[in-house]
Amino acid sequence: MSSFVVALDVGGTSMKGGLVTRSGEIIRTDRRVTPRDRGPAAVIATIRSFIDDLAAAGGGTPEGVGLAVPGLVTAEAALYSANIGWRDVPATDLVPLDVPVMLGHDVRTGGLAESVLGAGRELSDFLFLPIGTGIAGATILHGEPYGGSAGWGGEIGHIPVFPEGEPCACGQIGCLETYASASAVARRYSARATAASPPSTSVSASSTTSPVATVPPVSVLIPFPVPVPAPVTAEQVAALTASGDPLAMEIWGDAVEALSLALATYTLLLDPSAIVLGGGLAEAGTLLSDPLAERLQKRLTFRDAPPLRQAALGMSAGMLGAALLGWRAAGFTDAGTTWSLDVLKSSRVP
Repeated sequence: MSSFVVALDVGGTSMKGGLVTRSGEIIRTDRRVTPRDRGPAAVIATIRSFIDDLAAAGGGTPEGVGLAVPGLVTAEAALYSANIGWRDVPATDLVPLDVPVMLGHDVRTGGLAESVLGAGRELSDFLFLPIGTGIAGATILHGEPYGGSAGWGGEIGHIPVFPEGEPCACGQIGCLETYASASAVARRYSARATAASPPSTSVSASSTTSPVATVPPVSVLIPFPVPVPAPVTAEQVAALTASGDPLAMEIWGDAVEALSLALATYTLLLDPSAIVLGGGLAEAGTLLSDPLAERLQKRLTFRDAPPLRQAALGMSAGMLGAALLGWRAAGFTDAGTTWSLDVLKSSRVP
């Protein structure tokens, strides 16, 4: 049996795990629900159990463990996560095995994977921008993710792009995430479509010509034939945009405008060689990238905009980045440099 590491990408909804060999072969993948509704202790217990089960499936002791987790993170501890609720959890508390372990921030770990293995493989400096339920960025400098002085670097989703706009859950007004995340696109379309639907009307029974005067007025609801739209997904909004639906095109246009404003600011500050788009919204392909590239270039009037690239690793980026952390924890700092992208993409996380 080849030596391997356990790699785990812990999200607010689910955990994606795998066993990855020194040569980059993914020999097992699995997924489990993150029980955050039961509290941080239950999440930690599930992580430990998941790691145990993965290691047992590998038929031996792993060389190391790498974990990608949300929130404020160092290599040795998960300091804080609003999504999960934990505070100051040492990495060793998450791993039931006596092996080297390394933690990484979930988005920055995905950026590391794209840097070493994926769309940024030959780039020194770029922005990894996964656009999913929320928006966070990973600044890659000299091939490595940069978290800032205290680990808060990369929160591009909370750049205010429309100062007089909609409130954000973070407490600010008009944040990028409020307009351009997948959840925001779906929410804004559903809200506008619902508001535009004609409401039900009522007709009072007292207005009829019935000669019986003893019957009190009764309101009878007569709905219009057009029902109130059900909530839609961002994928459906993208499809409606492509088909020419006016409301979808407006909501999609707001998202593109918000992204162009934030990315213009980022570009002027850090001059990335490329912007790598990932996450669910980026799956729209040129429907997103073409208008975004055009608007970004119009904002950068005196210089060329950085090229936009599609992320190469998809939903596997976090787990593969965790595998790199696991091998680094085991002392192999050059892990991934010879791994085949074709092999990695053939073993998708379920």
